Amino acid sequence: MCQYSCEDGFATDWHLVHLGARAQAGPGLVTLEASAVLPEGRISSADLGIWKDAHIPALKRIAEFVHSQGVRAGIQLAHAGRKASRTAPFAGERALLPEEGAWQPVAPSAIAFSDAYAQPLALDRQGIAAIVDAFRRAALRADRAGFDIIEIHAAHGYLLHEFLSPLANHRTDEYGGSFENRARFPLEVVDAVRAAWPEHLPLFLRISATDWAEGGFTLDDAVKLAKLLCGHGVDLVDCSSGGQVPNALIPFAPGYQVPFAARIRREAGIATAAVGLITDPHQADGIIAKGEADMVFLAREMLRDPYWPLHAAVALGEPASWPKQYLRAAPQGSAARLPASWPKRR
Repeated sequence: MCQYSCEDGFATDWHLVHLGARAQAGPGLVTLEASAVLPEGRISSADLGIWKDAHIPALKRIAEFVHSQGVRAGIQLAHAGRKASRTAPFAGERALLPEEGAWQPVAPSAIAFSDAYAQPLALDRQGIAAIVDAFRRAALRADRAGFDIIEIHAAHGYLLHEFLSPLANHRTDEYGGSFENRARFPLEVVDAVRAAWPEHLPLFLRISATDWAEGGFTLDDAVKLAKLLCGHGVDLVDCSSGGQVPNALIPFAPGYQVPFAARIRREAGIATAAVGLITDPHQADGIIAKGEADMVFLAREMLRDPYWPLHAAVALGEPASWPKQYLRAAPQGSAARLPASWPKRR
């Protein structure tokens, strides 16, 4: 969940405390928000970044604290594409003005997300290659910062998703038109990241499994993409949806995206994560028990309740492992968390 709390892409004490609190609750994995691989790849000027080596120490500090709680640490690599150069949501949620440091967004085609967004510049081949390399260099930095998992953001109408969707990609070269051409750039990013990222560490990819709009990216396309990803070193597909067009009709309901994870897992033979209005421990446990997904990712629910994993353990009758500093407040029978027993990254 983007915090929009950075200057020049640097993680701050807010990020350490925010993510550290979630790690204290003992989830399996804490993943940092979308981290821009280039400054012009930010949604807003307050986004987290990983486009320069100077960003590494603050990110490393967060990863080390997450590890100290016996939890894996992940980071999401992203480029906002045509959704870039905005104010933070709590600062008006509008296009930046020139005097506010606005920059030129880029996209597969010169099609704005809406009238309220800046007109993007269509990327040429040189620009595409530069972004692929930026993802590669960001992966190297993520490794140096000590993260265990990288997730490439190819969802929610950001750059990689824009290339995948016919609604945003009107190109006539080798990066547009057919499904294979529209998937070319995302797969080039995947290959570059996988080559830079240690072989033994997992690589995830987040997708929008449907655009929820006529003529857009579909669940059939998502299954086809997932089958390709198996041969490019992706270990898990994180199955979200939407974000490509502003007028999509999305049928929000508890677990409404779980069927995407279930079908992709079943038909593509790749591990998946389920997301979206998953709030109840029994609901989350049932998704795994029924084989609908291999992981459940929580976002807004963990903003509402940082200690959701501890409460879930109690609700499900499972042992709850509490930070020793908080044992005085723990339910009877809870145990103190022991030091992490899993091997270190190296």
